[in-house]
Amino acid sequence: MSNIKLGITLYSFTKEYVREELSLEDCIRKCAELGVDGYEIVATQMISSYPYISDDFLTKIKGYEYKYGVKPISYGANTDRGKLHDRDLNDSELINDTIRDIRNAHNLGCKVVRAQYLLSPENLLRIAPYAEEYGVKVGIEIHNPETPSTPIMQRYFEVIEKSGSKYIGFVPDFGCFATRPNIESYEGALKDGADKNVLDYAVSLKRKNVPLQEAEKLLREISADPVVMNSFYSMYGYLTFYNEPDLEGLKKILPYCFHFHGKFHCITEDGKELSIPYKDILTTIYNSDYSGYIVSEYEGHNNQERGLVDYDSVEAVRLHLKMERNILEELEKNNLAGR
Repeated sequence: MSNIKLGITLYSFTKEYVREELSLEDCIRKCAELGVDGYEIVATQMISSYPYISDDFLTKIKGYEYKYGVKPISYGANTDRGKLHDRDLNDSELINDTIRDIRNAHNLGCKVVRAQYLLSPENLLRIAPYAEEYGVKVGIEIHNPETPSTPIMQRYFEVIEKSGSKYIGFVPDFGCFATRPNIESYEGALKDGADKNVLDYAVSLKRKNVPLQEAEKLLREISADPVVMNSFYSMYGYLTFYNEPDLEGLKKILPYCFHFHGKFHCITEDGKELSIPYKDILTTIYNSDYSGYIVSEYEGHNNQERGLVDYDSVEAVRLHLKMERNILEELEKNNLAGR
């Protein structure tokens, strides 16, 4: 039986944070007010002493935990291969950076490091002993346009499975299970003047899995405008979607998942995410042995300014948590009734 806990990644409050409408302490306080006990911190965004954890910063975090009863549970690392101006980092340098992130996470009290695919399967295997030494699990994020079943993620799966280590695995992002264009890609394009017929044609090309270059050519042939083309490129990139969510792939890797990003772009008034099938995903996780957090990750920061939604980031996260709790409560009720 699963043990699902709900948390929040502080990335959800990015817009308010960068505008200095919310401080780091405010973001953590909001987590407490929204009823969670754990949060994910994105290291490059909110750790003032990054790439290290200063004593001053650590003291502040411990103070906030005591004050609000909310603790850091996950450390969002940035596998920054291109941070040098003249060359990419080599494998040894990437491994050293990852070890530093593991140590940082340990000092903060985080039990999970969310890593990125630029840390290769072979390098993920190499850092496993360090992760075990510090008691911190390192998970590769599965993010659009990847899914659990795409070739690169299957390479990670093979390495993780063969390693026998309990300290390397996956952090799936719910966005990789999207089945419809997100609100910013579709409704935003319409609001910006896109021809609906042409935009719907672009959606149909993606649904038919027409290869990118071929689909691009077909749209150019009918003189698709720049707004449609921008939306089209997002449909084939980091905001892609699929006819069916890769739930079978998720079931396969679930024994090696120890953290989830509850990605969302928009919550409707009746409590639904427009592009991501939350009930199907949560049902799959609920019916497993998963034990860990699903952290709400709001990525609709521009939607309010564009007039696509009428709520801010904090309200968006509140609605998202409410939706998840309702689904999980229904699953629990049905489970008890079936006993």
